[in-house]
Amino acid sequence: MEKATFGGGCFWGVEAAYRKVKGVLSTSVGYMGGHFENPCHLDVVSRVTGHAEVAQIEYDPDIVSYEKLLNIFWNIHDPTSLNRQGADRGEQYRSVIFYHITQQEAIARNSKQSLQSSGKFEKAIVTDIKPASAYWLASDEHQQYFEKVRCNNNNNY
Repeated sequence: MEKATFGGGCFWGVEAAYRKVKGVLSTSVGYMGGHFENPCHLDVVSRVTGHAEVAQIEYDPDIVSYEKLLNIFWNIHDPTSLNRQGADRGEQYRSVIFYHITQQEAIARNSKQSLQSSGKFEKAIVTDIKPASAYWLASDEHQQYFEKVRCNNNNNY
């Protein structure tokens, strides 16, 4: 099993995009890339921690490739938008790929370069590619958030 960690706006949407991908064994949301230990959501949204909201994916590379996970990542957010995705603004919403092994770094850099060269985007891709660092799990209320909201909404009918 391997891990992949992506930040592309609010972590709820990033996580939801990977939940049903064949070969993804588990997902969680949390914070990575900052200088503040054990942050809570309020710490991160206060913009003083340096962390990005990220989804961490555990996957079986024999079933789903890292390249496929990257293709999903590139298609679920705007990688040309600096520190912003839609209405969400701030460095915690930055576009970032945290690699866990050197192979992932090379694949991510090649993928970014190919996408930029493809002409799909008029602006430069601003996605950072950095080594994975300490991962701080977000609170339970943020895990699989969209599934919880759907369940709660269904209970109201």
